[in-house]
Amino acid sequence: MIRTVRATQYITALREGGSLPAIVAADDLGLYVLKFRGAGQGPLALVAELVAGEIGRRLGLKVPELVFVEIGAAFGRNEPDQEIRDLIRRSVGLNLALDYLPGSTMFDPAAGDTTDPGIASLAVWFDAFVSNVDRTPRNANLLNWHRQLYFIDHGAALYWQHDWPNATSKAESPFPEARHHILLPWASDLAAADATARQRLNQAVFTEILDLVPDAWLAPHPSLEASESEDRTGQAVSRRAAYVDILIRRLNASPRFVQEAARAHAELV
Repeated sequence: MIRTVRATQYITALREGGSLPAIVAADDLGLYVLKFRGAGQGPLALVAELVAGEIGRRLGLKVPELVFVEIGAAFGRNEPDQEIRDLIRRSVGLNLALDYLPGSTMFDPAAGDTTDPGIASLAVWFDAFVSNVDRTPRNANLLNWHRQLYFIDHGAALYWQHDWPNATSKAESPFPEARHHILLPWASDLAAADATARQRLNQAVFTEILDLVPDAWLAPHPSLEASESEDRTGQAVSRRAAYVDILIRRLNASPRFVQEAARAHAELV
C-alpha cells in the first residue's frame, strides 16, 4: 500500500535534467522530493519510478518511501517562476514523491565511498533488470544516509514502455549499459544476486506492484487497445497484464544480462 498525502507548500526546485522535481511539504508534516506528472517525460516516468522503486525494495535494496501526492489547483500559485507555475498547473491531481532524506550525500567513489559486494551485485542486477541507465559515475542516483546506501530516481527505467512494438525484444536484451554502472567494480557476487532475485521476484510480486499504479498513468499496449464497449477497469487490467508479461520475460532473460555484467566486471579487475 502506498500512502497519499496532500502538498501544502512548494519549498524549492531541484533543477536536475528536464523534469524539475521539487522539495515540497505535505499535510503529514513530512518533506518529499516530488516528481511532477506534468513534466516533459509525462506519467510514464512516474510509472517507472514507482514500479522500479518497489521492485528494488522487494529485492532488499533501500529505497526511500514512495507516496502519492495530491496537488490542488491553488498549490504554488505564488511561485514567481513562470516555468514552475506552468508545471504545477499541468500536474494538478495525483503525482508521485520520494521521502526526503535530510543530510544525505551522493555516493562518490572519488571521495572514498565504497560498498560491499552483496549490495553492489544486487544493485547491478536490479538496474540491468529494470533497464536503468541512470546509475553511472556521471549520475550516481545513490545516496549515503545514516551509513547506508539508498537508491533513488528510477524515472529512466523500463524504457521499453515507450516502444511497445519492440518491448519483447528489449525484455530479452543483455543490457550492455551495465558496464557503466557505478557499483560494477564491487559487483563480484552476480551469480548470488541472480539467485536471490529469482527467489524474491515472481509473477505475483509483479502483479501486486502493478496494482499500485494509477490506471491513468499506464501506457496502453497497441495490441490491447480496448474496444468502445470495454470499460475502464478492463482497459487497466489489459495494460497491467502487458507490463507483468514483459517483467516475467525480463526475469527469464536474467542469464543474459548477468553474463554481460559479469564480463564487464571481469574487465575491471
